[in-house]
Amino acid sequence: MNKPPQIEEVIAKAPATLSIRWTTGETLQADVGDWIGRFKILAPLKDPDFFSKARVGWYGHSIEWSDEVELGADQLYNRCKAQAGERSPAEFDDWMKRNGLSLATAAEALGMTRRMIAHYRTGSKPIPIHIWLACIGWETLKHKAA
Repeated sequence: MNKPPQIEEVIAKAPATLSIRWTTGETLQADVGDWIGRFKILAPLKDPDFFSKARVGWYGHSIEWSDEVELGADQLYNRCKAQAGERSPAEFDDWMKRNGLSLATAAEALGMTRRMIAHYRTGSKPIPIHIWLACIGWETLKHKAA
C-alpha cells in the first residue's frame, strides 16, 4: 500500500470531529468519538478544551494534543475515506481473499485489467464506487448460485 498523504492542517470540532486538510488537496472529516470511548489513552480527548488543542504533528504524520496523545495520519486517512464512503485497499483485498480470487481472476470477474486490480489492491488508485458495487454484486450472485 502506498504511504498515506501528510496532514497540512487540522481543525478540531467538538465533540469529536477533526477537519483535516491533506497534501492531496482534500479536506476530509473524521469522527473519532468511538476511538475516544474505546481507548484509555484517548480519554483526555473527552474534555472539549483539550480536544480543541489539536495540532499537526511531526512533518504531518500525525495529529497530536500532547506528547502522550496523538493519532497517526495513516489511520486517520483511512477513517476519513471510509466515513466519506470510499472503500479501502484492505477491503478490496479482503473481497479478493474471501472469494479466492487472484489478480487475474478478479480482473476477469470485473471485466478489467489485471493492472487496474493491482492498483485498487495496493491503494495506488482509489476504488470508484461503481467498482465496489460491482464487487458486491458479483459476490452476491456467486453465493446465490452456490
